[in-house]
Amino acid sequence: MESFDAYQTPLSSRYASKEMAHLFSPANRFHTWRKLWLNLAIAEKELGLPISDEAIEQMKANLHLDAKQFEIAAAEEKKRRHDVMAHVHTFGQVAPAAAGIIHLGATSCYVTDNADLIFIREALTLLLQKLAVVIDRFATFAQQYRDLPTLGFTHFQPAQLTTVGKRATLWLQELLWDLRNIKRARDDLGFRGVKGTTGTQASFLALFDGDHDKVEELDRRVTELSGFGYAYPVTSQTYSRKIDIDVLAPLASFGATAHKLATDLRLLANLKEVEEPFESTQIGSSAMAYKRNPMRSERICSLARHLMTIQQNALGTASVQWFERTLDDSANRRITLPEAFLTADIVLTTLQNVSEGLVVYPKVIARRIAQELPFMATENIIMAMVKRGGDRQEAHEKIRVLSHEAAHQVKQLGLENDLIERVKADPYFDPIKGQLEALLDPKSFIGRAPEQVDRFLAEWVRPALADAELQAALGKAGKAELNV
Repeated sequence: MESFDAYQTPLSSRYASKEMAHLFSPANRFHTWRKLWLNLAIAEKELGLPISDEAIEQMKANLHLDAKQFEIAAAEEKKRRHDVMAHVHTFGQVAPAAAGIIHLGATSCYVTDNADLIFIREALTLLLQKLAVVIDRFATFAQQYRDLPTLGFTHFQPAQLTTVGKRATLWLQELLWDLRNIKRARDDLGFRGVKGTTGTQASFLALFDGDHDKVEELDRRVTELSGFGYAYPVTSQTYSRKIDIDVLAPLASFGATAHKLATDLRLLANLKEVEEPFESTQIGSSAMAYKRNPMRSERICSLARHLMTIQQNALGTASVQWFERTLDDSANRRITLPEAFLTADIVLTTLQNVSEGLVVYPKVIARRIAQELPFMATENIIMAMVKRGGDRQEAHEKIRVLSHEAAHQVKQLGLENDLIERVKADPYFDPIKGQLEALLDPKSFIGRAPEQVDRFLAEWVRPALADAELQAALGKAGKAELNV
């Protein structure tokens, strides 16, 4: 019952994937700190500092914390009011041969900031893989419905026809931009490295008796051992908090994409043209048993709004870092960074779940087209009359009068649109009555939509997903299941 007696963030307890929740867990954080201390000790030993093989081996053997070590660390932190030093002492208890050299020359940000960069890079990779799957699923949907005519909407008012698949490419294009932006942010990410208390590397210069080359090699070697291609050339005590802005910006941008996409699906659900998955035992309303609420899309919108706002924290934090650093970034970032990635992770999982179970109702779509198409076809009717020798202005006037009469039937009397029946009943249009069926074929109003879908998928989507990393993610991806 203990876990039910205190607040837990629903991001991890209710929604997030196990992989993303573990990435930002205390167990992984402090395990990563220990790996960073190990990497520092290995590099310092390689460069001539007196660190024993036994110290290195004990550190390697104790990279993971057990429950007892967490208790020791908590007690140490309560006493010392310093989380990093609490864990230095805790690590030293299980690796006594290394106790005297753990954290040698380093400042707290050596482990806290470098660990954050590791978490950010791994989190961005997880998001890229999940986003690729979402793109793949919506691409399949777009291909399947590439030529199914549907009523387009501008201002949420009936407009020219498009296709269900073409509409999906509009979502896909924005998702591709998100893929590009997130990948760019990940690939640009550097390492803080070993820079010392204010970024001058003074402590390491002292350790190596003024040997600048060894200090530079230490920075390079620790960066390499930690899996990064480069370290930021200059830092203060921390890596620049502007990096957090660059990382969270594409996540916020993805939030906007997801919100727009899910909003479109909610509107389509209201029109009963397209619906998200709805399980046989799912309840839409506690009072109205008949309801099929688009709860998945609503969840996406709800979380996407949160995701879009989180970047404001990063902007504010970066702007108030005085000189070489202030500590007012710490508590904020402990919340901001994990929440941003957990939220993006949840939105992607929910999007995938929706994309894998979308239900399209062609007959409902056709009925709505039939209600609006007669008005849209009037220009085609006028042109057909002119081709048969009619007067354009006279045909226009005839259609105008009949259109207003049909509109009266629809708006004032609540009846069906009977414009075509009125055209058929008017002898003026006898020359083209045999063409009316062809003139009213919805597929003659969708322009190049099917061809646009084909070309977009072939030239943009498939090449974007051809990357080996993304192909591997697609190969192992199963169906997305929601916990709740």
